Amino acid sequence: MTTTSEFRHASRPEEPALSVRQVLTLERVLAGEPEVVAGAGGLDRAVRWVHVAEAADVGVMLSGGEMVLTTGVLLAGDEAKQTAYIQSLHRAEAAAVVLGLGRAFPTPPEVMRRAAERCGLPLVVLHRPFPFAELTEEVQSRLVRRKFAAVSLSEAVRTGLTALITSGAPLQRILDEVAQHSGCPVVLTNLAHRVLATAGERPAVDDVLRDWERIARQAGGSEGDGWVRAELGGRGERWGRLLLCGYRGDTATGRLLADRAAEALVLHRMLGAGSGRSWEEQSAHGLLTDLTAGTVPARHLLPRARAAGLPVNRRTFVPLVVPGAEPARLERVLRTLGLTGLVAELADGATAVLLSLARDQDAEALTARLAARLRTPEHPDTVIAAADPRTCWDDVPAGLREARHVADAVAGAALDPPAVVRLRDVHLRGLVRLLRDDPQVQSFAERELDGLLSGGGRELLDVLRTYLATGRNKSRTAQLHHVSRPALYRRLEAIQTRLGIDLDDFEQAASVHIALLAHDAQQG
Repeated sequence: MTTTSEFRHASRPEEPALSVRQVLTLERVLAGEPEVVAGAGGLDRAVRWVHVAEAADVGVMLSGGEMVLTTGVLLAGDEAKQTAYIQSLHRAEAAAVVLGLGRAFPTPPEVMRRAAERCGLPLVVLHRPFPFAELTEEVQSRLVRRKFAAVSLSEAVRTGLTALITSGAPLQRILDEVAQHSGCPVVLTNLAHRVLATAGERPAVDDVLRDWERIARQAGGSEGDGWVRAELGGRGERWGRLLLCGYRGDTATGRLLADRAAEALVLHRMLGAGSGRSWEEQSAHGLLTDLTAGTVPARHLLPRARAAGLPVNRRTFVPLVVPGAEPARLERVLRTLGLTGLVAELADGATAVLLSLARDQDAEALTARLAARLRTPEHPDTVIAAADPRTCWDDVPAGLREARHVADAVAGAALDPPAVVRLRDVHLRGLVRLLRDDPQVQSFAERELDGLLSGGGRELLDVLRTYLATGRNKSRTAQLHHVSRPALYRRLEAIQTRLGIDLDDFEQAASVHIALLAHDAQQG
């Protein structure tokens, strides 16, 4: 498994710290009346430790990140030593230097101030006498408490996420847990900055997605202002990125949290490899499902679609449903044709596609080309259920529902449908499919077909279905059932006897046909 070190940036601190600015706001420090006289731009540097030192070559005793406290007693009267002292701290990457004013320096020394300003090293003077021991004790105790809290958080996050993974929790549940710990929006992307999943409070997440183009550019650069990222990958290969967007805690804790989450996501992906949907498929499935359900207004899903990589400005949207097609095969064909769209497998085994076309592209012709590519010798019966193109994003949910309805209506058809089927092609079958769950329709179907639904009438029901679907063509029905015409006549007589009808009577035949369509829809 990929280790935490693979996610960290080389420059990241190993443990939580206080910033120079935070140290200067401590009550004990304020009692010394601190004043920043140089290097104010470095006040957000992390303070890893506090060190009292008077020697001019103090830098050799430091390892970086220390706040150095001094009275300057060994530097008074020697400007060269004062400059060398500041330069030594700068080379050692000290966080700041705090000078207590007194006998050695009654006022801030100008030489040290200029040297610190050139180096960008924060130089703070204390105007009132202040016991350095109190400052050291206060900062060290806070750092220890922060480190302990960070360790506790790390273990709590690791334990919680591991429990979710081992219990088979979906990706969304894991991200929800990360968002709960971080208190900010969490975004999972691939390397192309396409958003695969999000978590957090919905308004805050929507704000992030609305500004995703800028954030995506920032995500690939340096961190700051609460943006914390962790790279996802293993065995020398990266394949994703996790972002904490607007994290309000200290940076080191945010990085630790992001790293723990990244470890869990790598494990989740490894355990899920070869089974279920990929993260990209889950992303498309979630978006298309929400659009189809209509529980969330389409305009609220627009930032999510844009962040998922779907072009949405001045586009024509073509909702499609392809029964029985594998999403991977559809995606390959879309790439071959140079088409852009979202692809997701639905619960009934059909695959939904939302094409995004330029306004000058011919939606009907491109849909026909897609159908032709999908109908191969290995898949000769592939059918595309297509809704009418939409030029307004708000109309996309109705289009997806229309395509699903068409696909549902064409399912189970006795005769081969065309490669592309639209609402105008499903006629009566489409209406019956819409009404199939109505109790009165169910009662009607059972009443009309009662003589064939019991007592070994199933074979006769198949003959009736074919006979009606072929427009009561006896020759075609006999051919499809591999029986002679006299044998077919006997079966048709048996059907009429059991149902008590005359199939040559148009109204009676139509009534039975409608009942059979309703029965098949209910069974489907």
